[in-house]
Order: sequence, then structure tokens, then C-alpha cells
Amino acid sequence: MKRPRIVITGIGGLCGLGTDAPAIWDAMRAGRSAIGPLTNGELHELKIRIGAEIKQLPEHGIDRKQLVSMDRFSLLAVIAAKEALRQSGLVVNENNTHRVGTIVGVGVCGWEAIEENYRAILLEGRNRAAIFTVPKVMPGAAAGQVSMNLGLRGPVFGVTSACSSSNHAFATAMDQLLLGRADAIVAGGTDAPLVWGVIKGWEALRVVAPDTCRPFSADRQGLVLGEGAGMVVLETYDHAVARGATILAELAGTGMSGDASDIVAPTVEGPTSAMRACLADAGLAPEDVDYINAHGTGTKANDQIETAAIRRVFGAHADKLSVSSTKSMHAHCLGASGALEMIACVNAVREGIVPPTANYRDADADCDLDVTPNVAKKRDVRVAISNGFAFGGTNAVVAVKAV
Repeated sequence: MKRPRIVITGIGGLCGLGTDAPAIWDAMRAGRSAIGPLTNGELHELKIRIGAEIKQLPEHGIDRKQLVSMDRFSLLAVIAAKEALRQSGLVVNENNTHRVGTIVGVGVCGWEAIEENYRAILLEGRNRAAIFTVPKVMPGAAAGQVSMNLGLRGPVFGVTSACSSSNHAFATAMDQLLLGRADAIVAGGTDAPLVWGVIKGWEALRVVAPDTCRPFSADRQGLVLGEGAGMVVLETYDHAVARGATILAELAGTGMSGDASDIVAPTVEGPTSAMRACLADAGLAPEDVDYINAHGTGTKANDQIETAAIRRVFGAHADKLSVSSTKSMHAHCLGASGALEMIACVNAVREGIVPPTANYRDADADCDLDVTPNVAKKRDVRVAISNGFAFGGTNAVVAVKAV
């Protein structure tokens, strides 16, 4: 029996590039980078003082009584989810609330609240933590807050797998829909890592660039951190058609794998396996793919290994692919990265435009794909895949197809 199709009917997001999905896509298409000096005055005594931050949040209409129980990563998720649901035109009411859920991927959870409490107790001498500390910092908080703000009573939970969290959320949402546990799910990812302790930890790993992110460029020096959230409304094709929804794209398949090797060093085999599994799940041949939104962090090892994995999977067709890393523009937003990259993939198949890899300067013989340097490219994009490869060797790849 042919399985149901899963489609995307709404998309929302905010990050350093913009405070809604259209603004983010406009910036991606123009090759604008949001990476620059951080303005947070609490980030003292850090070697790394650059990132991609949201300078000002948009008007969101969330009641102050709700805000006091929300860390920044949850707030970003709610704002993005509201936008996605609004675009989808899906009205949630007592008749369907139990058939609509949310799954939100998170990489580092509520560090803003953690640091506020450290300062209060260790530096200011207070004798107790803030009352909402636990519900603020728990990794599943974003999913719970989205559920409460949108009135979703279907499957509601969070997933966490570092930098592939968003893609795992998409994959899990697709499974829930295929199993018939919901008719629609608001899925994506969020993270707000631009706080002192998180940046200090990344400094220690010695993988953060001092100036900007230059994926695949020979002179790249590492990744750059950013904050943001992205959410999409996923639903079965039949459900979307029955309510007269505008279908943006199809989530054609997903693939997952584990490296089972090293907590931080990637392998070629894990990403290769995840990409092959995604193509098989989507019923696609390698030659069907036009664009790859690469994991593309800008570290020496990641970019070379991802290039090698793409060549293993796609063979001679690798030279016909368009590849780019939008992390060169929105930076590495950890658990939110895959959701922001979904904005790129959906719009690539809708508009026939491949967003560029910004900040690119010098060719690297070990990264010899068409990485769309600096300037967007017009081409027919029927199928795009998005790669997510994370610390712990947790890999997740999703395929988006034009409708």
C-alpha cells in the first residue's frame, strides 16, 4: 500500500537574518551574513565576541504572565510556531485540537535562566533560585510552551540531538503523521546559545572562528554560534487538500544514522549512511537531487568529511549538484540550524534559487563541489536535501520535494 504523503503548509522563523521567514529567505538569497560583534554586555572576558544574534524581537503578543515561565529558547520557538501556523491557515479549535501536536528540537536548552540563577546565588548572595527555573530550563519546555500558546493537544514533546535536533524533530513528526497519531504537527527547532557559559565552552573546543564562518573555503577557521528558531506545519496531503490549504512543498523522506565512533570527531560512514537512508525512504535516486543544504559548519574536518560523504552517495552526479551552507549567513544555531535550513530548502524548490555559501574566498581541493560561492544561483530545484550531523555521531537528513 502506498504510504500517505506528508506536506508542508506553513513555515516560520527568526534569527540574526530576520524576524520572520520571508525576511530570512530574502537575506539568504542576497547572500547577506548576520555574523558580527555581539552586543550582550554580559559576555565579558571572552575571546570569542562574534555571533549572529537577533537584535530585537518582533511584537509577539505573549502575555507577561506566560513570559515569566519562558526561557529565550522557548520564546523563539513560540514566535516561529505562531508564524508557521498563521501561514498554514490551519484553525485549531475544540474539534481538532487533539489531532494537532508539536515536536521541537533543542540543542542546549535554557542556559539564559541557568546563568541568571548562577549570578543571583553566587555573585549577588541570594539564597534560592527563581521559582520557574526548572520549567524554564528543561529541554522539553519549548514544545510545552508552543502547545500552550497554540492550543495543541495532540502529540507534544521535545527531541534533543545537538546540532541535528531539528532534522530529528522533522523525522519524528513525519513518523507520527504516518502512524496516524495526528493530522498535523508543528515541528522544528530552537536554541539561544549566546550566553557566557555556552560560548566559553565552545571556546575550549577550539573550533570557533575568530572572524566569520567560511564553509568549504580553504582559509576557513571554524564555526560561529547564532541564535534562532524555525518551525513548519506538517500534515498529511489528504488533510491539507481537504481543508483547501496551500501546499508549499513535500517532506519526501528522512534518513538517520549513528557514527558509533567518537563524541566530537565525525566519520564519513555515518553521514553517508544517513543520506542513503533518506534517499531510500523518499524513493529517490541520487540523480533526482538538485540541491544539498550542507551541514557545512566551517571546520576543517566537517567540511572535508561531508564532501567525501556526498561524493560516496552521489558518485558522478555530485559534480552536477548545487551545494551551499547557509550557516555562513545565520551561523550555527545548534538545535535550530536544521529548521532554519528548512526555510532555505522549501524556498529553493519553490523559487528555483540556490542560496549561496557566503564569505567564501579560496578553493579547497578537498572540498571540490559546486558550493555556490557568495552569489545565489538560479536553477530548477525539484528535490533538495538538508544534512544534519551532530556531536555524538547523531545524523539526520531530510528530503524536500516540489509539489
